[in-house]
Amino acid sequence: MQYAIFDLDNTILDFDRAETASLTAVFQNHGVPNIPQAEDDYQAYNETIWRQIEQGGPRDTLLDQRFEVFLATLGITVDGPSVQQEYDQLLAHSYQVIPGARDLLHTLKDAGMTLLVGTNGIKHTQLSRLAGAHMTPYFDHIFISESVGYAKPNPHFFQAIHAQYPEMTTTNTVMVGDSLRSDIAGAANVQLPSVWYNPQHLSNESAIKPTYTVNNFTQLQKLLLTA
Repeated sequence: MQYAIFDLDNTILDFDRAETASLTAVFQNHGVPNIPQAEDDYQAYNETIWRQIEQGGPRDTLLDQRFEVFLATLGITVDGPSVQQEYDQLLAHSYQVIPGARDLLHTLKDAGMTLLVGTNGIKHTQLSRLAGAHMTPYFDHIFISESVGYAKPNPHFFQAIHAQYPEMTTTNTVMVGDSLRSDIAGAANVQLPSVWYNPQHLSNESAIKPTYTVNNFTQLQKLLLTA
């Protein structure tokens, strides 16, 4: 393997911790009662939003309105774009790195691999989180769905990467990510091999089949350096 495209959230950066802290602050600021329950309900609602985005839905509109729509179910009226901006700012300053990720990237970089980011998300938020976590130097290029114009698993997302790196092939490049629906399915859409990063040992009940599955970075490092 010469090229590894890494998902960012919950593959390199700890999005779950960052999201929980940011959501808690937003909900406290707007008087949400029973915040733990509200966070669970929001997660289920937000999943439907990202499914729509991944299927080509109007990304900016869906994100700008998600807090307005969700908080309305709790009887709280807010300006959607303003709360979205508030949340983005909090998230952009959340720099938690998954333990072991830094050592993994350092080893792969020293071995001569070209490391790329391929992530769905908001450009300024993702760039801020990478920079704040001091992870930017490990990557040769950062591809973010907002800039690319398409979100994983859309083949156009991966075609944009290939346009920058035409020497990529289906035998020297791999996609690494935690999401079957976006990372693994996206790689399959363009015939790239994939590695499902699955530290929670989740069962795959879907029709989406990764090329490889790893449960930790030790396994991932060994795979990438010997595949």
